[in-house]
Formats: sequence, structure tokens, C-alpha cells
Amino acid sequence: MQDKQEEQKPRIKPIIEAADSLSLGISMVVAVAMGVGIGYLLRSLTSIGWLFWVGVAIGIAGAILNVYKAYSKQYKIFEDLAKEPRYAIKKKLEEEDEDDEDYGEKKY
Repeated sequence: MQDKQEEQKPRIKPIIEAADSLSLGISMVVAVAMGVGIGYLLRSLTSIGWLFWVGVAIGIAGAILNVYKAYSKQYKIFEDLAKEPRYAIKKKLEEEDEDDEDYGEKKY
């Protein structure tokens, strides 16, 4: 009974999760390759030639989405680090500028 349940689990989900955890460059190649595979499959099933290019476009869109997700994740980490006091260089520089006296030209 358990063997049948294991066979019914989706097999593509682990592949997608593995592709998401790969480095960005490899993830882009995998996304485009999957899109080409989808396009080839659609073309061979329907014998409509332009469906291959639809699959290629899907793959390229997936690669762009991977880049956007990686950028968003890194930007969120950067924002979290910027909020920590030990990395708040901008605030330290502003405080030092306020403490310094202006030794420039005096206006009387």
C-alpha cells in the first residue's frame, strides 16, 4: 500500500526544488533547458512548429524569474544587515559630522 502512495507522489516537484537551490548560473541553464524540453515536447505532440519557441520563451522567463528571486532574497538580507547597529555606518558618519565644529570662515 505504501509503495503505491510513494509512486503517486509528484516526481517533478523535487526537480524544481533542486533547481531552485542550485547556484544562480546553473539555475538559469536548467530553466532554459526545461523550457526547451517543454517546447520540444509540445512540438512533437501537436506538430506545430512555433510551440517550440513558446517553450523556449517559457524557459527564458523562468531564468529571469530566478534572477529576480535571487536579487530579492539578497536585497532583503542586505536591508536586515543595514538595520543592525554595528553595520550602520551611515548613522555613525552623520553623528561625527554633527560633532565636528566648522573652522571655516566666520560670519560676524
